[in-house]
Amino acid sequence: MDIKKDILWRVYLSFIFIGILGCIIIGRAFYIQQIQGSYWKSIKNNLHVKLETINAERGSIYSEDGNLLSMSIPVFDIYIDFGAEGLREKNGKRFRDNLDSLSISFAALFKDSSAATYKNNLLEAYNQEERHYTFKKKVSFEQYQQLRNFPLLRLGRNKSGFIMESRDNRVNPYVLLANRTIGLSRGDTSKNVGLERTYDSLLKGQTGQRLVRYIAGAYVPMEDDTEVEPEKGKDIYTTLDTYIQDIAENALLKMMKANSSLHGTCIVMETATGKIKAIANLGRRPDGNYLEDYNYGIGKKTEPGSIFKLATLISLLEDKLVDTGTIVDCEGGTKYFYSLKISDSHLGNGRISVKDAFARSSNVAFARLAEENYHDQPMKFFNHLHALRLDQPAGIDIEGQATPLIKKPGTKYWSKTTLPFMAHGYEELVTPLQMLMLYNAVANNGKMMKPYLVNSVKEKGIDVKTFQPQILVNKICSDETLLKVKGCLLDVIESEHGTARELKTTQYLFAGKTGTAVTAQDNKGYNKENKIYQSSFIGFFPFDNPRYTIAVVIQNTSESKLAYGGVVAGPVFREVADKLFATNVGKGSIAAELAKDSVGHNYYGLNSDVRKIFSFMKLPLIDSATEAKWAKAYTFNNQGTIKTEGLGAKNIVPAVTGYGLKDAIYLLENLGLKVLIAGKGKVIYQSLAQGTTFNKGQTIQLQLN
Repeated sequence: MDIKKDILWRVYLSFIFIGILGCIIIGRAFYIQQIQGSYWKSIKNNLHVKLETINAERGSIYSEDGNLLSMSIPVFDIYIDFGAEGLREKNGKRFRDNLDSLSISFAALFKDSSAATYKNNLLEAYNQEERHYTFKKKVSFEQYQQLRNFPLLRLGRNKSGFIMESRDNRVNPYVLLANRTIGLSRGDTSKNVGLERTYDSLLKGQTGQRLVRYIAGAYVPMEDDTEVEPEKGKDIYTTLDTYIQDIAENALLKMMKANSSLHGTCIVMETATGKIKAIANLGRRPDGNYLEDYNYGIGKKTEPGSIFKLATLISLLEDKLVDTGTIVDCEGGTKYFYSLKISDSHLGNGRISVKDAFARSSNVAFARLAEENYHDQPMKFFNHLHALRLDQPAGIDIEGQATPLIKKPGTKYWSKTTLPFMAHGYEELVTPLQMLMLYNAVANNGKMMKPYLVNSVKEKGIDVKTFQPQILVNKICSDETLLKVKGCLLDVIESEHGTARELKTTQYLFAGKTGTAVTAQDNKGYNKENKIYQSSFIGFFPFDNPRYTIAVVIQNTSESKLAYGGVVAGPVFREVADKLFATNVGKGSIAAELAKDSVGHNYYGLNSDVRKIFSFMKLPLIDSATEAKWAKAYTFNNQGTIKTEGLGAKNIVPAVTGYGLKDAIYLLENLGLKVLIAGKGKVIYQSLAQGTTFNKGQTIQLQLN
């Protein structure tokens, strides 16, 4: 019995002790919550507060003609703190009173859900007391301005619970125009390209800071006086011209699509300054479309082919080893150099002058000239290439430019075949921009300019840094050599044997050089059975006073029908040059005093059209066509004469040779003839002779050139 009492006493004592301990715990909890509650809450809040960086608005990028190429547009991410005291006071009266009108406003603004849907979603999130509810992302600035005046939101963040966080969205207004050169701006700036990367430190501005509090899994900005506003980035004004860029891209795209090319570039440089006015870079995607996917003009180094012959020619002329009239034997267009064959594109070349060999682009001639003159002194040839800066990066103000490879005598890369192959554009790797710099130096009277893309850096419209034209080489060669080289470049277009003779125009003179190189495919080497060609043309215009130098380099594929530089890259150059001459270079030149032209010209067309042309060109005119509808015009020594010569007489076949197709068909069909045509261009042959009679409905065949 005593043992039982002893055990019960111990049990009762334990219960009493536990009861007292429980009361102490409950009391302590009450004390902490009610007496010290505010103190511990402040400690908790302080532990969840941190200083957050605010990115500045990024500066804009402009073209030289004042158009926006890249800009930042603010967008807003909107969150709601349904635990906000102002939103939940008085049992959420403020929220419930505004819910209907707010839902209607949201539905009208965003037009993606009904007012009822918005109401249900907001009410559900409110009942769950979500502290960081994601309401909308990427809200535009215009929508943001309207939102600020909506019911509840206009009461402020503390009472409405709405949190609006702004961030920049980078856009290019011209979308793909010079996209690879302007570059892309991403959240991770280390992945930026183009000017966006090169000038990132200036564009990004000065960051700010603010206090944020951790709430329900996310950091939310606090109302605090310590916030430091960010400073907007500086603006970049480039040398690019949107009009010229558009011309270059369209001309390049048209040719590449037509010829199923792989990738290509077209660079337009202002001759006197080195400013890059346009740089188009297009690559074919798997779906067959073309995009600016890589900066081929600056970052892609390849074997240049025959456009490199200009460097060889300058070297030979400067060392006075040859003259443009020196005769070289092309040996029918094929010759072996140390058991390796070098061939001309067009076989049959025999003994011709150096100037003619350049115009015909004879590989054998230039390989032979280099081998015969520099075999015992290869460093002399290399030194010329070094002086022309072909072994150095272009130095343009943009990241990503490739480092060229020019083999040096005495190194492990040099072999017996290196010299003859280098002379006509193989066994060296250079970028299109480097070759453009050389041609531009020739156009600029021997002065090699540094290429550049940025004119100035501005802050709030005020220049903080400007860039001026910079001379890299004051004179690449003597005036005598320069004069001869220019003549050789002109012959490529003007000579009857020139590889670009089909590009010739009567409107203005230009000079340049074609290039066609067999290219290696990745690491597979050269495909001897199914050759893949790179087509090039680099030239300048107008010849007498060059304004622009243009480089076009296009990598073709096995599907490409055309290969030679004169028919692939040349037409791109010509289209760009024609449009620039018509709008910029040649503006006002027609009205200027014209030199006497001893070559006669014949023109045909509507009498009224012919008169307008003579009037516009301010040429003296002898008019004997009176009121005739059709007229034939003769010009000789800038003197015009208009005659009818029976044009349009009934049942008499008129002469339509030289007519444009539209005028020829209009005239002949109005006389009652049925017209069949072949070819394109102007009429060069008609099946019914001029002056013969015909019957109505009779057929006449026209051949166009």
